[in-house]
Amino acid sequence: MLRPSRTLVSTAIVTLAILPGLAGACSTCGCSLNSDWASQGYATSSGFHLSLREDYFNQSRLIEGSHRIAVGSIALPSDEELQRKTINRNTLLGIDYSFNRAWGLSVQLPWFSRYHETWPEGETTLSSSDGRGIGDVRVLARYQGFSPDAGVGLQFGVKLPTGTFKQPFNAGTAAGELLDRGLQRGTGTTDALLGVYKFGYLGESVGYFAQAMAQVALNARGGFRPGNSLNVNLGLRYLDAGIVTPQLQLNLHGEQRESGALADRANSGATLAYLSPGLGLKLGRRLEAFVFLQLPIHEHVNGVQIEPGRLWSAGLQYRL
Repeated sequence: MLRPSRTLVSTAIVTLAILPGLAGACSTCGCSLNSDWASQGYATSSGFHLSLREDYFNQSRLIEGSHRIAVGSIALPSDEELQRKTINRNTLLGIDYSFNRAWGLSVQLPWFSRYHETWPEGETTLSSSDGRGIGDVRVLARYQGFSPDAGVGLQFGVKLPTGTFKQPFNAGTAAGELLDRGLQRGTGTTDALLGVYKFGYLGESVGYFAQAMAQVALNARGGFRPGNSLNVNLGLRYLDAGIVTPQLQLNLHGEQRESGALADRANSGATLAYLSPGLGLKLGRRLEAFVFLQLPIHEHVNGVQIEPGRLWSAGLQYRL
């Protein structure tokens, strides 16, 4: 039976200690759930693995610090922009190739569909945007040859500036003006990605994984630099329930404030934690499905931001 190493436990403790100091820009604009095959131990065999994932979440809860505030309690017009809601329907296509048991490469292509409403500064009527398109592509290499069971891995790569950062409002008094940079489908920057993961078994029936992934912007663009971020994911799977696999994740996300002339520095950066129960379903020898519900258990944001009350994720994974 494999047991978590002391190094893994130490890394998790240090990472959790760092999180509060890492204060998602413009609230959570993406889902922090882990569906990475490699870090969960699914991609140890050579060959291609494909995945398709759908995320849905409605950011409509107004949060100040760690407290929810009623939208009606804020007098309009406001001397600052006040976000009303953002409805996110995101698709993530993943292509993973394992060259051998030690080395692999994955490409993640996001497609965003995002509807947003806000009260501009000094206005009492809402302005809105409704945009769809490709986001920033992520390319990750991995090495998991540290042990015979390939249970420890290192990930490294880049996030490329493939998503637009020039989407305007479609309606309202702000029509034609650009959305805040934190709401755009892309940041315009190239970011470095560095992660570490461990997976194994706590017994014959329970599998576990732990992953930490840091994202650091390497440049600023157009007066904007996104905050550096850190995701930490811990998960358990029960393996003796037939074709159904009950799962539970703890997802932690920390992000620093944006910077630059076009950044909303006062209202960016947060520390967030989600508890995510889910199910895996084996549909065949090569095909699996999953569905998860993410529930916030801790929220602390800088300034005033909108956060979702729940996040849904569902997807398919196929081994070629």
